[in-house]
Formats: sequence, C-alpha cells, structure tokens
Amino acid sequence: MRSGVIAQKMGMTRIFTNAGEHVPVTVLRLANCQVVAHRTKDKNGYVAVQLGAGARKINNIGKAERGHFAVAKVEPKRKLAEFRVEDTALIPIGAEITADHFVVGQFVDITGTSIGKGFAGPMKRWNFAGLRASHGVSISHRSHGSTGGRQDPGKTFKNKKMAGHLGVERITTLNLKVVRTDIERGLVLVEGAVPGAKGGWITMRDAVKKKLPKDLPVPGKFRLPEEMSAPSASAEAPAVPPEKEGA
Repeated sequence: MRSGVIAQKMGMTRIFTNAGEHVPVTVLRLANCQVVAHRTKDKNGYVAVQLGAGARKINNIGKAERGHFAVAKVEPKRKLAEFRVEDTALIPIGAEITADHFVVGQFVDITGTSIGKGFAGPMKRWNFAGLRASHGVSISHRSHGSTGGRQDPGKTFKNKKMAGHLGVERITTLNLKVVRTDIERGLVLVEGAVPGAKGGWITMRDAVKKKLPKDLPVPGKFRLPEEMSAPSASAEAPAVPPEKEGA
C-alpha cells in the first residue's frame, strides 16, 4: 500500500486521442506536496506518512504548528493529510512527491468536499417526484408531502428525507483513470469529474478495487531536498570570458 497525494483541482478540459475522440478530464495540480512527518507503530500504533501541500504565511500559524514544520525542515503548508502505508513504503521526510507518482492508465480514488448549494428542496436534494400538477394540489407542487403518521407513529422519524442543506460533504469517487501526467508542471489529468469546486483541495491515492499496474513505482516517485536545492546545469556552467579588445 503506497502513499497518496494532496492535489488542487484546477478545473476541467478535454484532450483528444489519436483516433480523434475527445476525453473529458479534470486537471489536478500537485502544489509542492511534501512529506512532513512519519507515524510509526512504536510511537503512534500505526504506520502512515503525513503530507502537506500549498503555501501558507508563517505569520498566520501558531507557534506549535510552526515548530512542527521546522522539525521537518519544510515550509508551512496550507493542507495536511495522512495516508496509511506499509513499513517498506515510507517516503523520507522533506521529499516532494512528483506527478509521475501515478502511471498513465492506472485507476485512482479521489476524495474531496462537494460544492455547497445552500438550502435545497426535496426534489433537488433527494430526487423526489413532487406532488401532482393538478387535482387539488396548489402552490405546493415541489413539496415533500406528509412526513409522519397520525396517531401511529405520531412523529417524524430521524433521518427522514426532507428539504435542507445540500452539499459541502466528503465524497469519494472511485476508479478514475489517469489519462496524462506533466512532471514539469506537476499536473495529473484524470478522466471524468472530481468532487469539489475549482481551486479546492482533494486527496488522491491508488484505487482499492482495481489491480495495480506492474510498473507502478514503490514507494513512489519523489525528489529529495538535496535534489530540489541543487543548482541548475546553466548555473554550474563556467562563465565565458569576455573577448579581448582588438582581437
């Protein structure tokens, strides 16, 4: 069992296959997703990795949380999440997970918070059919009708499907196919829709109901802190001496 990632939903678009068919995809961005801490069996009773993603101003976090990031030597993160893993699948603290952590063609499970729709009626919230258009019904065509009996049971049971708040719920969409990855920009394109609003945060991990591909990297694809701080090739190249005058 590998670690998942924290990603940001950028929106939806479409890509075309070689046959000319279009595939609707959701673009997910890995915003500097780094390992912040480990959870071990000896200390915590379970094995997991804690990931952080997104940037956060240091003035907006408390002293205890600031020290938590300082121990890991990572910048303060906007979102934190834990992923249960096996002992052999722990990723080093401070490592940044890259987009090729997932393989094109594999299936993933994505969890997010659905878009809030405010107060909604029973037809929109629960797909009720509504009351009749005529024959004695006036004004209340989209109402849910009776909610309880008379003497028996004489009350409305808990969890009765009625009008109320719709959305802002934790939703997991299973078996979404990875269509394309962009390592340089940290993008993962998955086929279909993903729960949540544009700009919202989601968690993505390997599908639990699908067989994993053989070429899946274990424990994953990541960059170590030394690799992230290493100077580029252009910076290492020696400067060309200026030409002499009159040459």
